[in-house]
Amino acid sequence: MNDEHIILGIHVTNRLKEAVEVQKVFTEYGCNIKTRIGLHDVSENVCASSGVVLIEFFGSSAEAGAMAAKVGAIEGVDVQTMVFGH
Repeated sequence: MNDEHIILGIHVTNRLKEAVEVQKVFTEYGCNIKTRIGLHDVSENVCASSGVVLIEFFGSSAEAGAMAAKVGAIEGVDVQTMVFGH
């Protein structure tokens, strides 16, 4: 059992352009994604092209690192990792 909570913060600068490639990685690691939250600005007049996805990762630090590297290799995508120990 992993004694860490691993959170990946994924900043996508152009959701329309990069969403398909990002989703492919999410699908590949689908059994490792415990929680997924998407955040972007939206109002009556605006639907932002950039956004942030927060992933609560289930699995080892190595697996989380592999996912972070794969999604971070997509142009226009930046990944930050937070690890909370117990």
